[in-house]
Amino acid sequence: MNRRSILLGAGAVLTLPLAARAQGASITGAGATFPNPVYQKWAEAARPAINIQVNYQSVGSGAGINQIRNRTVDFGATDAPLTEQQLNEANLLQFPTVMGSLTAIVNIPGIENDQLKLTGPILADIYLGKITRWNDPRIVSINAGLTLPSLAIAPAYRADGSGTTFVWVSYLAAVSPEWKDKVGVGTSVRFPAGTGARGNEGVAGTVRQVRGAIGYVENAYAITNRLVTTQIQNKAGNFVKPEHATFMAAASSADWNVPGFAANIVDTAGPQSWPIVAPTFILLPKNPTDAARSANVRKFFDWAFKDGDRLAQELEYIPLPDATKTAVRAAWSAQFGA
Repeated sequence: MNRRSILLGAGAVLTLPLAARAQGASITGAGATFPNPVYQKWAEAARPAINIQVNYQSVGSGAGINQIRNRTVDFGATDAPLTEQQLNEANLLQFPTVMGSLTAIVNIPGIENDQLKLTGPILADIYLGKITRWNDPRIVSINAGLTLPSLAIAPAYRADGSGTTFVWVSYLAAVSPEWKDKVGVGTSVRFPAGTGARGNEGVAGTVRQVRGAIGYVENAYAITNRLVTTQIQNKAGNFVKPEHATFMAAASSADWNVPGFAANIVDTAGPQSWPIVAPTFILLPKNPTDAARSANVRKFFDWAFKDGDRLAQELEYIPLPDATKTAVRAAWSAQFGA
């Protein structure tokens, strides 16, 4: 073999790791649909920045929890935080990534964005099947100046195991003793009235297509699908609109000093607080089968903490406080080392 052939052969070998490096690393995750819009935006922006490709499947919190318990993905995502006992049993570390807000969306002829006012007890009674028409006296009495039709209310809810449902029914249970006693709280509950749809996408699509429908979705889905949202009365008795200022007012009261960072931001006090705000969480194995992929999960979310806030706010998600981000990084270091 001549010298040129040897050099060419060596060159071919040397280019293999360079090509592999150009392709970058990849990580897989699955779970909550609630944060899917922001996770997709983060994934798109992070790929050129840190050379990690994120493949995230928006399949619902219940499926995400099952997949990470079975270690079929690198990380799971859930809006319903696991308890300290559940985390220990599954050998998982839990941390928040961002906060979001649930909004009530409606399809009522003649009603425009944020015109309709609703209360927590009214929402609970709609989903209990006790209020069945939009011109019900209880709805009419708080909506002076609006002409509400004698149109059947068609509630839409999540048919899959859902952290969005967990947050929604947590709110209904907080404002309605009857809901708390008869239905309760969970990622999947037996709704007394309405029709199920899969994912935030499915609920948004059902409400868009069905006259008289009402549903609950993460606010980004309402914005993206140009759906009609409503005002909701908060704990202080004020009707507030679903907008960044009211989301931030609620988020500012979050207490993160709890196991698994499982802050409760539902029905908080405050004159301008939106009543249904919640964090969303990542579940990461403490005993990863692939340490490099686990490190890349943390690298991705560390990038999101440093450079993803603007993208989150564009979708009206609420970034974590800097102190909470610092606490999350400390939890990573304590578990996995520097």
